[in-house]
Amino acid sequence: PIGVCRVCSVVTGRMGKDGKVRPDRKLVPACFQPVQPDMVVYTLESPDTSIRDRLRSSIKMLTELLAADHLDTATTTGHKQANELGELAARLECDVNKFKFDAPAPRVQDFSSPLIAVNRNACILCQRCVRACNDIKKNNVIGRTGKGYSTQISFDLNVEMEDSSCVSCGECMASCPTDALTFRTPVQSDWHSQLVQSPGYSPVDVEELREHRLFRSVATKWLQWNQDSVVKRRVKQGDVLCWLGEYGSTAYILNRGQFGLWFRDSGSTDHKRSSEGIFSKWTRALRGRARSTPNPSTLPRSLPESQPDEINTPDDLMLGEMSCLSHHPRTSTIIAISDGEIYEIRRNVLHMLQRNSAARRELDQVYRRRAIFSHLRNVSLFESLNELQRQQCADFLRDKVDLIRVDPGQAIFRQGEIADDFYMIRIGYVKVSQTFMGTEHVRTYLRPNQFFGDIGLFNQSEDLRRLEPESGQSGRRTSTCSALDDVELVRIKGDHFRQMLLEFSALKDVFVKRAESMLTTDVKHREVVAPPLKEFLDQGLFNAQKLLVLDLDSCTRCDECVKACADTHGGVTRLVREGLRFDKYLVASACRSCSDPYCLVGCPVDAIHRDGSLEITIESHCIGCGLCARNCPYGNINMAPGPEREITIGGSATPMAFVQQQATTCDLCKSVGVDASNSLDEVSCVYACPHNAAFRMDGSQLLSLVQDRSTTPID
Repeated sequence: PIGVCRVCSVVTGRMGKDGKVRPDRKLVPACFQPVQPDMVVYTLESPDTSIRDRLRSSIKMLTELLAADHLDTATTTGHKQANELGELAARLECDVNKFKFDAPAPRVQDFSSPLIAVNRNACILCQRCVRACNDIKKNNVIGRTGKGYSTQISFDLNVEMEDSSCVSCGECMASCPTDALTFRTPVQSDWHSQLVQSPGYSPVDVEELREHRLFRSVATKWLQWNQDSVVKRRVKQGDVLCWLGEYGSTAYILNRGQFGLWFRDSGSTDHKRSSEGIFSKWTRALRGRARSTPNPSTLPRSLPESQPDEINTPDDLMLGEMSCLSHHPRTSTIIAISDGEIYEIRRNVLHMLQRNSAARRELDQVYRRRAIFSHLRNVSLFESLNELQRQQCADFLRDKVDLIRVDPGQAIFRQGEIADDFYMIRIGYVKVSQTFMGTEHVRTYLRPNQFFGDIGLFNQSEDLRRLEPESGQSGRRTSTCSALDDVELVRIKGDHFRQMLLEFSALKDVFVKRAESMLTTDVKHREVVAPPLKEFLDQGLFNAQKLLVLDLDSCTRCDECVKACADTHGGVTRLVREGLRFDKYLVASACRSCSDPYCLVGCPVDAIHRDGSLEITIESHCIGCGLCARNCPYGNINMAPGPEREITIGGSATPMAFVQQQATTCDLCKSVGVDASNSLDEVSCVYACPHNAAFRMDGSQLLSLVQDRSTTPID
């Protein structure tokens, strides 16, 4: 709510007790007027002709006044871009020259940034760029300077954009309704250029894209800037969109056709690996460490012969959005079962749709329904049931569960509270702790597809009261559960949980045995506490899938690992031999390949992603905004100078060379041909260590090493 331009003016009224509406005489800005009970709002589309004409006349004059000073058909970038002021003037049939007199003194233009051009003559001081920079992105770079007619937007202390602390994320440019902030060139990605050359793929025109119901409210300028993030694909019957278990950073908007989903593995791959002896490995290493072992996710697979578990049509709107948003592997194989057409979109487009209220409403309904049902099919809770029982149980719960999100550090429930719900983890990690003798002790941590909250519910039933006859905690939580990161839970009410156990006796037996074991363990745990676990969780190691661990008993600090990394990647090292200590091990500052990567969130051009395997890849069209580096809580992404590029200044044909920073991070040497999913010994840092002190492992393996070491007697 800012109320600076009044172009959104409306007439409000209130419905009286007699049922009649009495409109107010004055016009108010819709963005600033608070909503009140029994309010009636009249807009440019009002059926009341007198009010509609009054509004149209007022807004038309405002638009003509703005157009007189700020609407210029000339472009400074060579790319015709969306101009909301011009579109509104055309819609209202304005005379844009009505109030135009002597040309005002031109304001300073700023072409210092290689990505965004600043034309202050077109700025109407709506301050949308200020709110985009300060409120949405929290960069706090843009503000207003000057007084009266000389007022203008400025960067930091009124310096040029390139010299300011601007990170060139593009949020201000996408929010600008005029030509005051425009992109120099559209984002050009290798992903798009390679796909559109493939059979069946073609680029998508922005005007065509805006005809789709999901994109009608998305800023046209943003779509023009990221046009390479969408491709059109004409599919034929039998074409595979994605395979179960693969990582993917794209989603599929369904325009035409039918698509089958298979939630179970369709069969073994067609490729059989040959065994390799130690002599062969040694010979291959001497030949330059040639990489010949294929990645399992890229092996050819056979098409499923069974009928699909689910069939989707354009009424279902979209497929693949769960993996794209959550950074987790695909939960199904998707194959076209008829000829059709789709839009394949990248993660940055999906994020923009999530930010748009109209698109988000439609996507949330699809996401919630699909996420819940997908989880109910795969959760470990149903392992004791056969296939028919599992399907029956999922059908029983489908309309009885809720999907809830929990922020990092937020408590889901606390020890001693009344137990009323049961939870299954869909995304994220949950810490389980207990407090006794005034001290909190971490019991364990839970992964996706595990469940919790059943012990307190069982204490309310007759089945397990005999287990704690003197505890006095019947129906109470025995521990505190809190989110370690962004967590998504499937929640079942206690009554529905008990009803499920009555319907499926096999599940009841599983829970009784689990409760007996856990309550017995609680007593033992109060006597012996494993100290490394709390430190393990505090350092975020639970989320890591490929840590670089250095054994400090063997490491001589020779830095051969760092030198090998720099030599492999063009002189820019992607690791630092420094970091957190866990027991006798050093967790070096190199990409951890997190199961839920924070760095992938919010990239405006989707230059960083994970496709096919665990490695985090940063593409060449990175704009150097540094968001991924700030998002990484472990400091494992660095900004380094990129290749020299050329741009033109204003309309000049004279190119200017500049060097733009780009993000760099460890990709497990994927860029030089290493397939880390099969052999981590060939990653440069591990391979170069002369003392066998460097290892790649996941967090649970490191925890096991430390716990085994702490329980091994010393001679």
